[in-house]
Amino acid sequence: MSIKQSTINIFKDVLHLIYPRICAGCGTPLVKNEDIICLMCYIKLPRTGFNLDKDNPIEKIFWGRVEIEFASSFLYFRKEGLTQQLIHQLKYKNRQDIGIFLGELFALEIKDLMDEKKIDIITTVPLHPAKLLKRGYNQSDSIAQGFAAKSDVIFIPDLIIRNENTSTQTLKKRYERWENMADKFSLNSKYNIENKKILLIDDVITTGATLEACSNIIVKDSNTKISLLSLCYAVH
Repeated sequence: MSIKQSTINIFKDVLHLIYPRICAGCGTPLVKNEDIICLMCYIKLPRTGFNLDKDNPIEKIFWGRVEIEFASSFLYFRKEGLTQQLIHQLKYKNRQDIGIFLGELFALEIKDLMDEKKIDIITTVPLHPAKLLKRGYNQSDSIAQGFAAKSDVIFIPDLIIRNENTSTQTLKKRYERWENMADKFSLNSKYNIENKKILLIDDVITTGATLEACSNIIVKDSNTKISLLSLCYAVH
């Protein structure tokens, strides 16, 4: 090891003593070779395994609503669970590194499926400009950045434009969610997606109303194929 590298390692060790790196999942100090979350939280990540499930519940959500190539979610989202803790920090604490990290894990989880489907473009569900300005970033973009990096697929964050800000979906029932999202999106005219395979990514899926609305404007009159992924699947 060079003197320069030894000095860098010493500096990192001292910095860690002053500002210890904390697990985003449980709050315990991270040790060497741990990143974002500790080994125990990594093991406890509630993976769905839907991509290997012939009875995939995410694909069922969109039956009769929009024609898709495939759909899946990486983690279960339960109230007060590990996933909720991570998503909360991603969305409200500017922890974009969490989204990138989980996006990378998700891509590695379904690498075989991605190789098979030969996706051309990855994009995300957009935030309204007002909400984007307030938060400073789109949490789904962070997830997609990590996912795209491990998938070797181009990521276009502004492929879809949100035309109207919508009220919160949290307390709405399925039809109300669909009605709330209808006609709220449009395609960015500077991109040509004719004959392309598009992968649309969101952070959490509940009823699928938002993904459905975005999907419909992608497949409309463009001879495209659409696939859908969410980092999390909300369990009732």
